[in-house]
Amino acid sequence: MTILIAYDGSDDAKAAIDFLANCVKPQPAVVLTVWERASMTAARASIGMMAPVDPSPEEDQAIFDAMTKLSQQGAELARKAGFDATARCETESIAVWSTIVDVAKELDATLIVTGTRGLGGVKSFLLGSTSDRVLHHAARPVLVVPAPDTDD
Repeated sequence: MTILIAYDGSDDAKAAIDFLANCVKPQPAVVLTVWERASMTAARASIGMMAPVDPSPEEDQAIFDAMTKLSQQGAELARKAGFDATARCETESIAVWSTIVDVAKELDATLIVTGTRGLGGVKSFLLGSTSDRVLHHAARPVLVVPAPDTDD
């Protein structure tokens, strides 16, 4: 049995690992970080660079290194929480949610765990929610952990 933990380094992703540790007995886990190439194109468009620009080999390597480091940080958090965690990074994704679903299928994961950034209103309608799409497209249980309460 393997748990797939979607991890993007956000406080929500960290909270998902903490919540999981309090609810599920430790077992093998894969901590997955996904880089969606399209999101970089959208980010460039938002600053006026309308035409997609392919990253140079050096930029691709820098992105891969940063995403790999991020997934390793997530795996370390999961290990500290008691899970036998390994890091995995996917840098050629067209959509984060579909990569999460595909990797879960490949691993035959017993559970997918993800946080939610709590996008609401227009942003959620226009961009969609990764956790919502995983929930509706995965053929296995999905645990969506809400954002941590920031009220003190």
